[in-house]
Amino acid sequence: MSDSRETEAFRALSVVVDPELDEPITDLDFVHSLIVSSDHDVLVQLRLPTSFCAPNFAYLMASDAKDVLTALPWTRSVTVELIDHHDSKIINAGLAADAGYRGTFLHEAEDDLEELRTIFHRKAHVAAMERCLTALLKAEPSRQMNEMGRVVLGDLPNDSVTRALLSRRRVIGLPSSPDSLVMVDHDGNDYAEIDVPLALRRARSTRISIDGNAHFCRGLLRTRYDDPDRTTVDAL
Repeated sequence: MSDSRETEAFRALSVVVDPELDEPITDLDFVHSLIVSSDHDVLVQLRLPTSFCAPNFAYLMASDAKDVLTALPWTRSVTVELIDHHDSKIINAGLAADAGYRGTFLHEAEDDLEELRTIFHRKAHVAAMERCLTALLKAEPSRQMNEMGRVVLGDLPNDSVTRALLSRRRVIGLPSSPDSLVMVDHDGNDYAEIDVPLALRRARSTRISIDGNAHFCRGLLRTRYDDPDRTTVDAL
């Protein structure tokens, strides 16, 4: 099997995001191994920073990984395995049987995964919005914080931070035209000028929490697997 299939599969996995950390599992180094056979069977092993990471998050990432790989036109079969987790056996059996989250965890599946996904998509939007507006305040010191409620997408630079915001707006169904207000809630409602500073501070707290968790999890993963220099999966 040529490396091109493995590269394509790894690239497909880059759209799978840790819901709590809002980063691709490929960037977080959660992909332990990836093998594509000559018959186009794909085997992926995922790993997490600890054995007790939340089972619902673990299942969501593993299930999403299987979905994106199955969607590739050339894959024959896809096996996704979660290793070194206290629920690995349960999750892997459920994935193999395509049982779904509730079918996998049965009476323990109290939360609906789509509701959970929506919650974290909204948090990701809040964090991305804050990053853009804070960067704008730093780049243009003459702007006041209470003016941020009038900033539109067209006022933002065409950079990776803005593109990330646009991506997260699309996910939760917000408009992305240049005249759309940047500072809106998840339903698209704007903020009164008097409420802008407090809303922005709350958004900053959300962003700091996400960034801090991501940094912490990276450290745990490096410590757990003792491979600080590893940047790609073994198969690539």
